[in-house]
Amino acid sequence: MANVLQFIPDADGEEIAYLNMIVSPMNDAQAQQFSMMYRSRRKEPQMILILAIIGFLGIAGIHRFVTGNIGLGLLYFLTGGLCGIGTIIDIVNYRKLASDYNQGQAYEVANIMRSMGQL
Repeated sequence: MANVLQFIPDADGEEIAYLNMIVSPMNDAQAQQFSMMYRSRRKEPQMILILAIIGFLGIAGIHRFVTGNIGLGLLYFLTGGLCGIGTIIDIVNYRKLASDYNQGQAYEVANIMRSMGQL
């Protein structure tokens, strides 16, 4: 069983637990390939926070576009971050936004590897 922490050292506890669940059936070579693909798609929670703060001060919703929530990004852009309230909530919950996005990306990468016959 591969240890995700050796391939993605900057992951936090919840992310490590989720990734370990995904890579548990993989050998080390597969886990390393998964980690390389996942790292290229992963978003740092600090980046989401910075983008949300920028959105609060300027272009609202940019953090939602980056995390793939295009509809909410447009809504935030057109309403000024839902009059600033939605952006403030996202600033408080930036780790959850990043975690949800990263878990979705991990799932997609695992499915890509399965479809390519690498798992």
